[in-house]
Amino acid sequence: MTATRRIELTVNGRAHAADVAVHHTLLEVLRADLGLTGTKECCLVGECGACTVLIDEVSVDSCLVLAVEADGSRVTTVEGLATDGRLDPLQEAFLETGAAQCGFCIPGQLVAARALLAAIPQPTRADVEDGLAGNLCRCAGYEQIIEAVLLAASAEARAAGTRGAGALAAGALAAGGLEPVP
Repeated sequence: MTATRRIELTVNGRAHAADVAVHHTLLEVLRADLGLTGTKECCLVGECGACTVLIDEVSVDSCLVLAVEADGSRVTTVEGLATDGRLDPLQEAFLETGAAQCGFCIPGQLVAARALLAAIPQPTRADVEDGLAGNLCRCAGYEQIIEAVLLAASAEARAAGTRGAGALAAGALAAGGLEPVP
C-alpha cells in the first residue's frame, strides 16, 4: 500500500488540500490532482525547465520537488500569471514577438522569466540568457524569447514609471496643500 500524506498548498492564489502519495512530485500533483496542465511534463530529471513553477517566489523544476516538500507553500504556475482575465506583460510580449512557436517550453520559460524580472527588473541580454539557461527550447526560438523578456521588462518599467510619476505628482500637490484634479 502506498503511503499518503495530507498537504496544503496555495496555488495561484487559491488554497488546496490534498492527500498525496509521498513519492509523487509536485508536477504530478499539479497536473493530475489539481488539473493544472500548463506546467509541462518532459524530461523528469530537471534538465529542460518545461515544468518550472515558483515556490514561494523561487523558480524550481517541479519534477524534482516532492509534493510533500511543498506543503504549506505558495505555488505559482503559468496559469497564475494572468490576473483578472488580463495577460501578464510577459505573456503579451511573448505573443507580440512570436516567441511561442510550438508552445511546449513556453509555460516554463514564462515562469522562469517572471522570477528573473522579480529579481532583476531591468535585465541585460546576458541576465536574460543566464536567467533562462535552465529552460530548453527545442524549436530554438531563443532570440524571440530573449526579445520578449526584454520587451516585457521595458513595458513594466514604463508602467512603473508612470505610476511612480503620478504618485510623485500627487505627493507634491498634497505637500503644497493642493488636491489633485480627478
